Amino acid sequence: MNLSKTLRLGLPSAALMVVVLLSVTACGGEPEPDPAPEVDLADILSRAGDNMAAMSTLEFNMVDENESGAKFFGTTFKSMEAEVAAPDSFRMVVDVEAPGFGFVEIEMLAVGEQAFLKLSKDAPWNPLPLDQVPFNFAGLGLTLRDLLTTIKDRAVIVGRESVDGAQAFVIEADLASDELLSLITSANPGHAVALTLWIDEADHELRRLKIVGRIYDDDDPETIRHLTIVGVDLPVDIQIPDVGSGS
Repeated sequence: MNLSKTLRLGLPSAALMVVVLLSVTACGGEPEPDPAPEVDLADILSRAGDNMAAMSTLEFNMVDENESGAKFFGTTFKSMEAEVAAPDSFRMVVDVEAPGFGFVEIEMLAVGEQAFLKLSKDAPWNPLPLDQVPFNFAGLGLTLRDLLTTIKDRAVIVGRESVDGAQAFVIEADLASDELLSLITSANPGHAVALTLWIDEADHELRRLKIVGRIYDDDDPETIRHLTIVGVDLPVDIQIPDVGSGS
């Protein structure tokens, strides 16, 4: 048999060997990644709620993104910084824009059943009926735990995002404004609200909330409020002020 004939006869076998080698190489390549583990949303919300209920103090800020919410004591609400101490004390400093005065700080605090108000940074403190404080931050940890329990059967995880360098679950749920009455005491009923939460994957701490929609009748329908938690279990000092003084 001449050389050319030998090569022709060997070609099918060579081709078969190439196919076999390619198959073996493919099988020996990088393994397929394991599927992402199942996430128990009810457990995530339950743990986050327990963390909130156990906190001794909480510091947070809130912003009205479009400044389209209802008037705040006749002014335009811009942002708020607040601190809460369990079980029933809180202080809030609200930056507003007041007609004829420009930017003003309104401060409110409550200790137990007593509440107080300052209409500007240098104004004196005056008593305020507790039911006229527009936000109920007393027992805030328990309130947030109850809110997370309320939404657990209708919430969905829509993704993951980095919050302050840590991965967080992004969770969405629809609410009625009535369901926020324990937090926002003067909320008007009957409005649809979209709620988004950011909960840390590692420690299940609630990091952020976003509330979209009307809470008050006078809100713009597209009002967006962001609440960001900036500190948990840090020292705070909330004391009943001297009425008639600025401190």
